[in-house]
Amino acid sequence: MSFPDYDRLFATIEELVLHHSPSGVEGEIDRLLMKRFAESGVEAWIDPAGNAIAKIAGANSGRAIAITAHKDEIGAMVKTVGDGGRVGVRKLGGAFPWVYGEGVVDLLGDAETISGILSFGSRHVSHESPQKVLQEEVALKWENAWIETKRTPEELEAAGIRPGTRVVVGLHRKKPVRLKDYIGSYTLDNKASVAILLALAQLVRQPPVDIYLVASAKEEVGAIGALYFANRQPVGALIALEICPLAEEYPIKDGEVPVLLSADGYGIYDEDLNGQLRQAAGRAGVPVQLAAIAGFGSDASIAMKFGHIARGACLGFPTQNTHGYEIAHLGAISNCIRILQAYCQGPL
Repeated sequence: MSFPDYDRLFATIEELVLHHSPSGVEGEIDRLLMKRFAESGVEAWIDPAGNAIAKIAGANSGRAIAITAHKDEIGAMVKTVGDGGRVGVRKLGGAFPWVYGEGVVDLLGDAETISGILSFGSRHVSHESPQKVLQEEVALKWENAWIETKRTPEELEAAGIRPGTRVVVGLHRKKPVRLKDYIGSYTLDNKASVAILLALAQLVRQPPVDIYLVASAKEEVGAIGALYFANRQPVGALIALEICPLAEEYPIKDGEVPVLLSADGYGIYDEDLNGQLRQAAGRAGVPVQLAAIAGFGSDASIAMKFGHIARGACLGFPTQNTHGYEIAHLGAISNCIRILQAYCQGPL
C-alpha cells in the first residue's frame, strides 16, 4: 500500500464492515481475516479465546511486541422471544438504541440470519401511551425498544433465535460512505483498526523482533481476548489501535493527524513506549496529537491495569460520533500505518 492510497484503504474497511462480528460471535470476520493474512504470506491462527493472530518473525525471536485491534463490534443481545414475532433485546457493549434509530437489524440465529425492525413505538400518541415520555421527558433505553420480526415463535426457534442471539445493524445499512477524504460508517471503531493490521501484515518484513498482529476478540465486553493473549504470550510491549473521540472536553482536532494517548479511564500508558512511538512518527514524517481522555479503555490500558503487560500504548485516529455512525479521516488511519511500520522496522 502506497501513501496515501485512500481508495484502497476505503475498500478494505468497507469489506471488513460488511462482515458482521458482534462480541463473541465473530466467525464471519475470522474467516475473512485468515484469508487476508494468508494472502500476505504471514503465519496466522485463531487462538482458544477467539483472537485472530498473525506473526511476523523477527531477527531476534527471543523478544516480541504485539499490536492489537479489536475485531468485535457492539450491538444488542436477545433477552426474550415473545408471541407475534416480537423480540426483546438488551445492549451488547456500549450500544444505545437511539444511536441506531428505528430500522433494519440482523438477528444472527444459529441456523439462519433474519432481519427485523428495531422499534420504539408510534409517535402519534397521547400521554396515555408509554411512548409519549420518550418524546418529551426521558432518554430512550433498550428496555423501551424491541424488534419486530413478524415471525411465529416456531419460525424463530427454527432459525435459532434465542436468548443470547446477537443483533447488529442490518447489513444493507452498514455500507460506508465516502465524504471527500473521510469515511463514514458504523463499526469504524474496530474495522478501521483491523484494516491497519492487514496493511502491516503486507508491509512489515524482517523486523528486529517478533511482531504479533492481534485482531482481538470480545474487547467491547471487557478486553477478554487481549487479556487471554497477553497472559499467555510474553511481549515486551502491547500497542492498541483505537478510535479517539472528538469532543469539546478533549484537545483532539479532527483531520489526518493521529492521536497518542497518555492516559484513559483505566490508567496511564507507558511513557517510554510512547516516546518510542513519537520517535517512529518523526522517522515517518507524521505529526501526532497527545491527549488524556476519560470514559474510554483499550486492550493496552486494560491489560496494563490487570498486570498482564508491563508496557502499553494506544495509537488512534480522531473520530466523530464514536460508537455510532462514525466519521474519520482516511489520512489519520493511513498515518497510523506509517507510524507503526516505522516502529516495527526498528530500532526496538
